[in-house]
Parts: sequence; structure tokens; C-alpha cells
Amino acid sequence: MSLVNIISAVGNNSSAWPLFVRDCCIENPTKVALTYKQNLKESPDIAKDALRERTIDEYCTSAIWLGGIPLMDKICKKAIKAMGYNPNIDLKLLKDSAQQGIQLNIDKFKQTAPDAVKDLEKILKNKSTYEKLQVGRFALSTIVPIALMGFVLPKLNFGLTKKLRKEQKPNTSKNVSFKGTAQFLAGMPAVQRMAITDCGLTVGRVYTARNKNEKLEMSFKMAAMIYLNYLFPKTLAKGLDKLSKKMFDVNVNLDPKLLNDKDFIKAIKENTLNLPDKNFIEFLDKNPTSGFAKLCGKYCNVKYLKNGIRDPREFVDTGKIGNFVNEVSNFAQSALKSGNVENYAKKALKAKTFNIAANVCISSLLLAGALPKVTFMLRKLVTGKEPEPGLV
Repeated sequence: MSLVNIISAVGNNSSAWPLFVRDCCIENPTKVALTYKQNLKESPDIAKDALRERTIDEYCTSAIWLGGIPLMDKICKKAIKAMGYNPNIDLKLLKDSAQQGIQLNIDKFKQTAPDAVKDLEKILKNKSTYEKLQVGRFALSTIVPIALMGFVLPKLNFGLTKKLRKEQKPNTSKNVSFKGTAQFLAGMPAVQRMAITDCGLTVGRVYTARNKNEKLEMSFKMAAMIYLNYLFPKTLAKGLDKLSKKMFDVNVNLDPKLLNDKDFIKAIKENTLNLPDKNFIEFLDKNPTSGFAKLCGKYCNVKYLKNGIRDPREFVDTGKIGNFVNEVSNFAQSALKSGNVENYAKKALKAKTFNIAANVCISSLLLAGALPKVTFMLRKLVTGKEPEPGLV
């Protein structure tokens, strides 16, 4: 993977890569170190317990959080495939529209993509069953990680501490229209599923907390973490991009890979982008080898079969394509207006790279440094003590 591809992946706040970088490379080791330092003020024994608990909690949670959803999703897809259905068919196609829908695609692609149409025909005959299977896939890929992270892992972690301390303290924990929902849940991106998993994790952590103060602290910490992980980076990215435009008069709204694409820069210079302003699906079907179709394949998730026919099993997000067309058009106009397209693109790439790095650093600083410090301050304010409330 090239440096530009890495920058692009880390800068894509709709993917799991920024979460991986912040969580495993920055946040976890910092939190572990701060936890040890904070609890050492009380005693070395409590600091040792806190260090062990936090290390197990952070890294096991990260492993389940980042790997559990994809793994369970893969297992569920194999199960659906074993039942004779193609698990990759988008449920949004069940809702027919003027431009795409399961029956429309069957009629349109029957001659050009017969194998794909067979998959669609089976779904059409068994809509209800397929919807239930996809909802089950969503449920398992979120419920299992939630159960492991929110309920099983804390209990095992706390049990290990009790065993090592050779104490038997009493446990203070206490011994939850269908088609539209199916389409929404089954089509949910991985990052949104991770956000839902974190909400379930919060419930589990609060539920299994060892006393009232630990419940309060966990509620605050998890709510702040969810905001800083999923909402704040997107808001910050928009702010940084707007700031770059204002300060350096450069448009940085495009993906770094596209800003570094020589063919894209050449097309701008030669005015050969040929961007459609409407009827995107019709244009893509009639011009599968066009530069626009290739761009949509890379940046708008439009998929084609090996024979060059658009995959009728995949839903085309025309709203996303429309936004992409606007951004590309605005960039092209600004680049041409600058008088030197190559220099403008290089300037934009540098600014975008800086913005992505700044976003990761600021978000990580807040998650790994500021949030623990604020949590320690609130802990001292509420309990009057320094160490973890569940260990006292």
C-alpha cells in the first residue's frame, strides 16, 4: 500500500482505519500508562491491579471491536450462501424506484448478466426469507461482540482481579414497518455497526460495574468516547477543510488518492472529464468504460461484472454520486482557474495530508489524554479518591 493510499484510508472517517490508528496505536497505550500513574498515587498494589485490568480491557476490547463484526459478518454471509442465496444483494433493491429495483434490474439485465439475474430472481421469490436472514446477519454481527465486550470480558476481568487478590467480595451487579427496518439494518456500513456495538458495550459496562461510582464514571467515559470516535472527527475534518480553503485558497474536499491521480489531473487539463449532471445510472450503463464510470467504481462503490455490465445486484447510491460530481466539478474549476492544474493538485494534496494528520492527532489527544484526565478529575470530585472506583 502506497503512502497516499495509507493517508486516504486514515482520512476516511467512514471506514475503520482511523479508529484502528487512534485506538490501537495511540489511545490504548496512553490510557494504560495514565491509569497506572493515577492509581500509583494510592498504592502500588492498586496500581498493579488497575494496570492489568486496563491492559486486558483495552486490547481485548479492541480485538473484538475491530475484528468481531467483520468475522461474524463473514460467518453469517457463508451461512446465507449455504442456504442458496447471494448474501451481497442489497436489500434497497427490494424497494423499486424509477431507475433501479429488483424487478426492473431482472428485466434490464436478463440478457447481459444472466447469472446475476438468477440470484435476483431467487430473492424476488423469497423476499421475506431473505430479509429475515439479513436482519439475523446484522443482529449476530453486533449482538455477539456486544455480549463479549460488554458483559463477558468485564466479568472475566473482575473475576481475575478477585482471584489474584484472593478476596471474595459480594457482586454489586444486578442478575432487552419490518421491511424498512430490514433494509436499513442490513445495509448499514461497518463503522455504523461499530457505533451501535459501542452503545451496547456502554450498556454492558455500566450494567456489570462493581459499584455506583464505577457505573457513573463508566457512563461518562463511554458517552464521551463514542462522541470523540464517531462524531467529532467528521466535524473536525469539515472544519479543517474549510480552513484550508480560507487560508490557502485550495479545495481539499477530494480523496488524497484522487488528488494524486495523474489521469484525473490530465482529464482536468484537457477538459475530458465529461461529468453527467443527471441520469447517473443511465450514463453508467451506457458508458461502462468511461473515465466517470471508473471514478464511480473507485469512490462511489459502483460495481461492474467481468463482462463490463453494471452488477444488477448492487444498489447505486445516486445521492453519493451527485455529491461526488459536485466536488469533482468544483475542484476542476478551481484548478483550471489557478492557471497550473498540477501545482494546484499538489498543493491540495499537501493540505489534505496535513488535515488528516491533524485530525488523527487532535482526536487521539482528546481520547487518549484529555478524556482520561477529565475522568480522573471527576472521579476525585465525586469520590474524593484517586484510584479506580471499582478497585477501592
